[in-house]
Amino acid sequence: MSDPSPSCLSPAGDRHFDGLADKFAASLYGGLRGELRLALLDRLLPEMLALQGQPALEVGGGLGQLAGWLAERGHVVTLCEPADEMRERARKALEGRRVHCLDAPLQALPLEAPGPWPLITCHAVLEWLGDPRAALATLAGLLAPGGQLSLMVFNRDALRLSNVTKGNLTKALADQLEGQGRGKRLTPISPLTHDQIVAWAGEVGLEVRATAGLRVFHDYLHQPPHSEAERRDLLALEWQYCRVDPHWRLGRYLLYTLIRPEEPER
Repeated sequence: MSDPSPSCLSPAGDRHFDGLADKFAASLYGGLRGELRLALLDRLLPEMLALQGQPALEVGGGLGQLAGWLAERGHVVTLCEPADEMRERARKALEGRRVHCLDAPLQALPLEAPGPWPLITCHAVLEWLGDPRAALATLAGLLAPGGQLSLMVFNRDALRLSNVTKGNLTKALADQLEGQGRGKRLTPISPLTHDQIVAWAGEVGLEVRATAGLRVFHDYLHQPPHSEAERRDLLALEWQYCRVDPHWRLGRYLLYTLIRPEEPER
């Protein structure tokens, strides 16, 4: 019997999100996990990046949350998002701010937004691409010397642990963790490991300057917090350990600051 769920993969093998804006918003930003993501980024990014109001390229900007955050802090932002519905929602949400919305996938940016850019943000994008290694190389090529790339990816090791805690032992043992890109399911098609990011960054001349994990504990709770006090305690716990070994390595998302070194003077 054939799978009745339609494929949401592009000809290039990337997951696209046409018609999935509501599902995307609920899954990534809805409820406590969305609150934790935004609250932790609000505290981590100013510590992990040198933010000086420089122009910023937001790759796969989705509904515009991060672009808005950057614009509020004095950055002129180019938000790139190929999904029409999400890009239009972002445009409406960001009216009046210094954000330009661009209809372009990551692979087209060397032509559509070549830079070089002093600051690029690319959060929760690579795991939806058929070739994330090539995508990171593309991002590296857009960075100016001394430029910063804020990269966040879905953690394959955390996905494995989550499957084990749910009893999916055979699936975890076989390392069959990738989503198939069908229907409205939002399991990434290319979950990534820390070792992959470090190796690929080195291949394209980028240095890892800072790391953190988001949702280190939340996704493994047997019961969600029942009170506001418990929610505050969970946020405090996430913050306390989001950059501490070994805990950060099991965050649902891994957050990096990657730097293109300055070119030596001749």
